[in-house]
Amino acid sequence: MKLTDQFFVLFILVGIFSMEGFAQTKPQVLLDADTANEVDDAYALSIILMNDNVDVVALNATQWQASQWTTENSMEDSHRLNQTLLGIMGLNTKTNRGGASRMYDWGDRAQHSAAAYEIIKQAKAQKNGKKINVIALGALTNVASAVFIEPSIADNIRLYWLGSTYDFEKGVLRRDDFNCAMDPYALTHLLFSSVEMHIIPISVASKMIFEYEETRTQLENHFLGDFLLKVWDDHIDGGRTQRTIWDLSIVNAFLHPEWVEEVEITTSKDNGGRKVFYYKDFDADRMRADFFQKIKAYNQP
Repeated sequence: MKLTDQFFVLFILVGIFSMEGFAQTKPQVLLDADTANEVDDAYALSIILMNDNVDVVALNATQWQASQWTTENSMEDSHRLNQTLLGIMGLNTKTNRGGASRMYDWGDRAQHSAAAYEIIKQAKAQKNGKKINVIALGALTNVASAVFIEPSIADNIRLYWLGSTYDFEKGVLRRDDFNCAMDPYALTHLLFSSVEMHIIPISVASKMIFEYEETRTQLENHFLGDFLLKVWDDHIDGGRTQRTIWDLSIVNAFLHPEWVEEVEITTSKDNGGRKVFYYKDFDADRMRADFFQKIKAYNQP
């Protein structure tokens, strides 16, 4: 082989390994959502599923069985809507069923499910101090069950979650909102674990407001936009002219940390007495504009 040929082969090999290394720098994300409960899940999931800068390893379904307006099998409804969304987007992301109801009251309190074991698998796969990013948009049943089953994975998880309320002036954390109420013990178990937690309280996320007329004008006549409009229209309160797209705030907090303000707090002893990261503010206008732009520009891969 000529010297020039050897240099050419070496150049190609270096390029291949460099590309592999670059691909591995993509943060791995595991999504966990109660998609059929509200409109906001599908909107938020669309944005992160289409993002080429992250590696979405799986999309789990979670339950909201304790709600007064629950369906007969809320987790299964979320699982099927997850698959519908992926089909419309032309994606083949792995989907998992989660626990069908909240964690048990005694004994083995975990809800053993494909979702919980997926979290365990992905957490165990992390090496050299890395963590799997879990973005949970609903009840924490699947995440807490995974940690209950395999406590050793706690240090390998970085959790992003929408839930609770927090008074930043008084330092008071309350746990009586929807996502907390759907599985109170799940939140307790995680607060008393070493899982790294990044939380946007609903008292902050509440400003992620979408107006129906603007949303329709922006999204209609695009295949994904039309589906998201249908999710709004078909919901039990589909006639609303304004809606809070809660989950878009936590997804963008992960994707665009420069758009949010985050502080570290120490919870009270009855909430674990530990460090938790709370989002104090975010740029709602920028997130909304980015959402409309990204949806309209999306094409199936």
